[in-house]
Amino acid sequence: MPRLRLRPIPLLLLGLLPILATAADAPARRPMTVQDMIRFDRIAEPALSRDGSRVVFSVASLDAAGVKRHTSLWVGETKEGAAAPHRLLAEGVEGGTPAFSPDGKTVYFISSKSGSDQLWRVSAAGGTPVQVTDYPLDVGAYKLSPDGKALALSFAVFTDCGKDLACTQARMKANEERKATGVIFDKIFIRHWDTWADGTRNQLFTAAIGPDGKAAAAPVLVSAGIDGDIPSKPFGDTSEFAWSPDGQSLAFDVRIAGRSEPWSTNFDIYLVPADGSAAPRNLTANNLAWDAGPVFSHDGKTLYYRAMKVPGFEADRFGLMAMNLATGVTREIDPNWDRSADGITLSADGKTIYTGTDDIGQHPLFAVDIASGKAKKIIADGSVSAVALGGNTLMFARNSMKYPDQVYVARMDGSHVRKLSRNDDALLAQVAMADYEQFSFPGWNDEKVYGFVLKPWNWQPGKKYPVVYLIHGGPQGSFGDDWSYRWNPEWYASQGYAAVMVDFHGSVGYGQAFTDAISQHWGDRPLEDLQKGWAAALQKYSYLDGDKACALGASYGGYMVYWLAGNWSRADGSKPFRCLVDHDGVFDNRMMGYATEELWFSEHENGGTVWENPAGYERFNPIDHVKDWTTPMLVVHSQHDYRIPVEQGIGAFTALQRKGVESKYLYFPDESHWVLKPQNSVLWHDTVAAWLKEHLQ
Repeated sequence: MPRLRLRPIPLLLLGLLPILATAADAPARRPMTVQDMIRFDRIAEPALSRDGSRVVFSVASLDAAGVKRHTSLWVGETKEGAAAPHRLLAEGVEGGTPAFSPDGKTVYFISSKSGSDQLWRVSAAGGTPVQVTDYPLDVGAYKLSPDGKALALSFAVFTDCGKDLACTQARMKANEERKATGVIFDKIFIRHWDTWADGTRNQLFTAAIGPDGKAAAAPVLVSAGIDGDIPSKPFGDTSEFAWSPDGQSLAFDVRIAGRSEPWSTNFDIYLVPADGSAAPRNLTANNLAWDAGPVFSHDGKTLYYRAMKVPGFEADRFGLMAMNLATGVTREIDPNWDRSADGITLSADGKTIYTGTDDIGQHPLFAVDIASGKAKKIIADGSVSAVALGGNTLMFARNSMKYPDQVYVARMDGSHVRKLSRNDDALLAQVAMADYEQFSFPGWNDEKVYGFVLKPWNWQPGKKYPVVYLIHGGPQGSFGDDWSYRWNPEWYASQGYAAVMVDFHGSVGYGQAFTDAISQHWGDRPLEDLQKGWAAALQKYSYLDGDKACALGASYGGYMVYWLAGNWSRADGSKPFRCLVDHDGVFDNRMMGYATEELWFSEHENGGTVWENPAGYERFNPIDHVKDWTTPMLVVHSQHDYRIPVEQGIGAFTALQRKGVESKYLYFPDESHWVLKPQNSVLWHDTVAAWLKEHLQ
């Protein structure tokens, strides 16, 4: 398995005695703490210059009080032997979402330095930032045209205001000043993820950049008539729109809203002139499933994108598509590759698509030959993202269970990988990361299922250790070889526990049939995998103390915690775990079908709406098995979780208390489906640690 490799000291600089002294005097590493986790710099949004010589990325660092993160930009050269990347913006100047100008001499970025989120630029060599846009509304997203002379911009606007940004600004101000606080809705979404709908849509504009380097005062609306969000809410990004090579048009993907938005995954790709002279034209109207991530070929004649085939299913396989823009003829590039592509980065010769995908517990990078569809893994191990190509340089971000995101460069074939970012090196050198390995076993239907086992940080041969059984969410997700600031297996290892994680049927990275197997089978096939995986791990790894174990999960993992509390007993009738931890889990599946916001998820997973197929919602409903709950349980839920509303956690805690089962409830009034605020994260980890210690030590 991969190991954290620190940058070696050149041997030619050291004599024999200093080498021996360094080895003998190396300080003993300590277990990682939650304070370490929140102190790691959050490296994100790496961008590569067109010639591949420079990289820029954002770094979110925690302030001294441990309360707020401040984001700055770091820049560095990619050539071998170059100095480590350094801060580009002066201390106190915040900025993110960086991009290089075509000549690589300028870095564009978004900053609130002027009082709102606007676009700025600064020399890649350093200097004083210059404001590029000065609009009445925040710039939500942007992308430079290929020649660097224009911008595509996204603003959240009221669509009936058209191109008049000041109209949206005035209406927002009027809404804030209203004396009444009530809001009337006539369609859903009324809220999404962690935010209530305010009536605005993310719309796409273009603006020329003048000789003075400033954007035009009045941007051009190019998505007029589109009732949808570009980028999509809540987590869409700039991969959802693209410039043509000649800068004359834009392609974007969008889900038309209307009343069906909460139960539709029908994103389509549109083509529109960059000057707004014609209405957007739907290129993929025939596919009622998800079309995403348009990328033009270098000659502008072909549009590459990703497409699903099953309407209403967010976890279907994304295939790689190629459309002839002159004829509209489309073909799937990789029909025989049973993996779901998560992006498109086109090689300089136009013959290869680079894309990441989940693959047997990893998220590696593949190169897909456009002519044949053959996929070749070129960056293995860990979780790869943010891929970019420039000159002869391949850039990417990667993390694993042992380290958070770092920026790397390599040759185009994936060889000669080098780490560029050094922000976390000093802290990583202090902590001892636990070793882990992957195992497999015959699960449901005797099909091979994989999992990971992580040793405690201070593991010693011959000793037994208490165990945490971590159950991933999704459910079309994975507990693979990646880093998490919320559910981090290494943190449990730092507490002296071994950790077991199983990618049960429904997990991603094992073929689409494996992923599909969980739909309408939430409670049987995955539970069988978890039971068999638990038994297999205990048999294979003698250091696991199965009599001292707790199970923990969030989201679908939380559903499974509620479900197994009433449906998993040993042969003698006893329960397999001493305690349970449930974070934001589904307690009442029927009410989930009414109260969640993205209805397509619940309806696909349960075979229709609640009233069309009530039996589908009741078949594996945890609320119907509360009578069999006896295991002590810690419940965690947050007020702004609109995916699985807070009443689900309150209901479960009420049931536990009413039955007299030992239980606690950790409530966050200011968090969503995730716990993101640094000190709330500390409280979460401290509470879970105390609960585990009480029951396992």
